[in-house]
Amino acid sequence: MKVAAIQMVSGSDVQTNLDQARDLLQTAAQSGAELAVLPEYFCLMGQRDADKLAIGEAFGSGPLQQFLSDTAGSLGLWLVGGTLPLSCPEPEAAALGAGEAARVSNSSLVFSPDGACVARYDKIHLFRFDNGRERYDESLVLKAGTEPVTFDLPSKDGHLWRVGLSVCYDLRFPELYRAYASAGAHLMLVPSAFTYTTGKEHWEVLLRARAIENLSFVVAAAQGGLHDNQRRTWGQAMLIDPWGQVQAQQAQEAGVVLADLDFEVLTACRTRLPALQHRM
Repeated sequence: MKVAAIQMVSGSDVQTNLDQARDLLQTAAQSGAELAVLPEYFCLMGQRDADKLAIGEAFGSGPLQQFLSDTAGSLGLWLVGGTLPLSCPEPEAAALGAGEAARVSNSSLVFSPDGACVARYDKIHLFRFDNGRERYDESLVLKAGTEPVTFDLPSKDGHLWRVGLSVCYDLRFPELYRAYASAGAHLMLVPSAFTYTTGKEHWEVLLRARAIENLSFVVAAAQGGLHDNQRRTWGQAMLIDPWGQVQAQQAQEAGVVLADLDFEVLTACRTRLPALQHRM
């Protein structure tokens, strides 16, 4: 199964970001990809974290979800919409107390080639970092998810792939990926917007570790470059095989990173080293 990890340098104009995403996805489809994964925040890297609130959509309707549905359908792709902000249900929003700020979920939506939304994953682990120069706290505007999510993807060659969903900072929590391995996942997706600072030190080693310890393919879409809010992201979108080998990657700037994921390679790795059967 040919898979595309999309790398973007999203900015503060939503329509410009969607146009760029559409062009990259069209390139992926023309290259034979069956599955394409957009990065975290593909639709907006705003000037402020709170900018996400202004474009939040109710699950099931809205221009961002319509874009993903239409694009998946017109290109005939399985499409993972990196992340987009989904608003809290009305009863939950109405229950906010005085002084409580509104929040959105940082949600990864999966669309089938007929344009139907088949899975939703809300980012569980919210990034917080402060080295005295850079400060991030996603919990100020995001509501954490609570549940791992998988979906099944029948590839054109007849294999049924079970796919585990995660987002960016989730990568630092191996128990999530172990839960996916226990649920029979063959492929883990990690749409991300890693900071340049943390990505330089940890991005590749964490991705390869998740592949190796779960004997699974890993596909990591990324934001990669200098954004118009002056934030710099690490990039290095990549695809990794179950033996921990990087199959394809791109350092910086927008692009399409392609690789063929061979189900027989996964089976051979798990047969040769049956570590998943040896867990306590």
